Amino acid sequence: MTSDHSLHAENVTLGYGDRTVIRDLDVSLTPGAITAIVGANACGKSTLLRSLARLLAPSQGRVVLDGADLHRLPTKEVARTLGLLPQSPLAPEGIVVGDLVARGRSPHQRLLSRWSAADDEAVAEALDLTGTADLAERAVDELSGGQRQRVWIAMALAQRTDILLLDEPTTFLDIAHQVEVLDLLTALNRARGTTIAMVLHDLNLAARYADRLIAMCRGEILAAGAPQEVLTPALVETVFGMRSQVVPDPVSGTPIVLPIGRHHTRETTPTGEASHLATQR
Repeated sequence: MTSDHSLHAENVTLGYGDRTVIRDLDVSLTPGAITAIVGANACGKSTLLRSLARLLAPSQGRVVLDGADLHRLPTKEVARTLGLLPQSPLAPEGIVVGDLVARGRSPHQRLLSRWSAADDEAVAEALDLTGTADLAERAVDELSGGQRQRVWIAMALAQRTDILLLDEPTTFLDIAHQVEVLDLLTALNRARGTTIAMVLHDLNLAARYADRLIAMCRGEILAAGAPQEVLTPALVETVFGMRSQVVPDPVSGTPIVLPIGRHHTRETTPTGEASHLATQR
């Protein structure tokens, strides 16, 4: 099963006030695939995701959902198709975890309709999948950063949309929980065909979990495609200003980026002998 919903941006220019971040950009999300958007800080990753989620209107061009201008569609109709986990979500003061996750069901509530067994099932499943069921009665503002992040992911899952956009979903999580969350999103994608796009900072996790990478630099897309096609030493140096080697991950076979720091290059001393700069601190 694969989502048959389409989402793409056509010739969009995006920014904040007088500051333009992205100009004349075209991008499409592959239906039923996991796409990771990568790039250095302030390159436009989150700005692009905000536009795809209808949080930021383009000053030029348009974002299109299933052939219609995203900004002209009814809000609840969009929310039943497209879910979002923003970068720094804010919870109402004092709200408990169960109630926050239940808010993910609001797009499915119609006028005069009652809370249903299907709503209960969606919330319970989201709590279980994210390992937050035991936190259901806790106040969100009492939780650690990692716990809060998993609760916000649970709310997005409870929404049960065919397209899911996540801005840095592994923020605040230790490596074990990062892998758990990405495994969860992969399972969701494989089982339901959910189209997933997420901003990630860890190139190696992005390459391992994404079917497709979009590499951005200074508001432009430099490369898009399978991780094996996108992640090259030349691209890493252009995007991040960092020399690297790219080798196969021994576990997954996907590309893994090995940074070459200034203190780990071999240089020749004036006497002609090779020395490691790492020892010259």
